[in-house]
Amino acid sequence: MQDQPQNTASPFVETCETLQVHTDVTRGVHVPSTEEIAPLADLFRAYADTTRLKIIMALSQAELCVCDLCSLIGMEQSAVSHQLASLKGQHIVKGRRQGKSVYYSLDDNHISQIFTQGLQHTLHTHSQQK
Repeated sequence: MQDQPQNTASPFVETCETLQVHTDVTRGVHVPSTEEIAPLADLFRAYADTTRLKIIMALSQAELCVCDLCSLIGMEQSAVSHQLASLKGQHIVKGRRQGKSVYYSLDDNHISQIFTQGLQHTLHTHSQQK
């Protein structure tokens, strides 16, 4: 009796039983290079932190100073400032100085749209799993 090949794929993912590339379909598909898609990966990494997501959610509703964000999120100013610096570096938020305060807002509407769509997707997926 010959040994049958072991299926090492995850039990949650179905895979093809044969290795056949459908060139009629793949011929028209463009997959970006790593260099082309790296900025998008960086953007999604910025969204991969619950504190940064809280900041984005708050700023999607109002322009807020660092003290406001600290109060809403329940974190120290140094921690919030660190996250804001990261978000600013990714062009997700922008700051505006007014007197002794710096007010932050989302850099553009795309940021709010990405956040909202991601939240809607997770809420929809979560409700289907129940």
